[in-house]
Amino acid sequence: MSTDLAPAASTDLPIVAGPKIAALSCGKPAWLVVLLHEEGTDGQKVIDLALNWAPEMPKADFLAAEAPFPAPGGGRRWFPSEAMTPEAISEGLATAGPWLDAFLDRMLAARRLPDSHLALVGFSHGAMLALHVGLRRAASPALVIGFCGALPEADDLSGEIRARPPVLLIHGEEDAVVPFDQMVATRERLKALGVPAKSMRRPGLGHAIDDDGILAAGTVLAATLVKAPAAKADHDDHDHDHDDHDH
Repeated sequence: MSTDLAPAASTDLPIVAGPKIAALSCGKPAWLVVLLHEEGTDGQKVIDLALNWAPEMPKADFLAAEAPFPAPGGGRRWFPSEAMTPEAISEGLATAGPWLDAFLDRMLAARRLPDSHLALVGFSHGAMLALHVGLRRAASPALVIGFCGALPEADDLSGEIRARPPVLLIHGEEDAVVPFDQMVATRERLKALGVPAKSMRRPGLGHAIDDDGILAAGTVLAATLVKAPAAKADHDDHDHDHDDHDH
């Protein structure tokens, strides 16, 4: 394996803990939200999303995971290959999936929390990995949110699914990296497997996260983790499948 693809060596796990926002309540966290960045960036970029959410979830730790492989243009990436073919993505998921699974076990154990107090939030390849692992955990996470991500058809979810957490997929209609139709196909696959999957489309948006998407993700996180009645009511009123959910 070439040097530029060598996993990070700072721990016995290739995936390591990056920047975090500790629970604002200053006590033992009641929840853990793990964020998975896009390719070519790092944990610092994705942890900035949590600055919008932490005030509403003061008992949650927000932790960015750092991907195992250096990206040629800077930052890090989750998969050995840069290729976006279904085969390359499936191989990347198969490689990184067990690493993320073990990383989540470690992070939960350090906080003495069960999977039911875990939420995964990913962007692009990070979203693909969150879906791949979150639906295969021995115990179900509380929630999976994916920005600009989808699962390839070659990902044998039907034969390996063990968990069915609520899933929210937020996606730009003009995404040229992960086409919108791929997200819709993923959502329908998940629903067919009994996963309560919903989506939010962002008209005119490419492969990016916008303010409305950040706001929607925060609302669903708060409704799921905090169980606040007001947040739950807002989620029920405004979170629908893409066919009837535009901002």
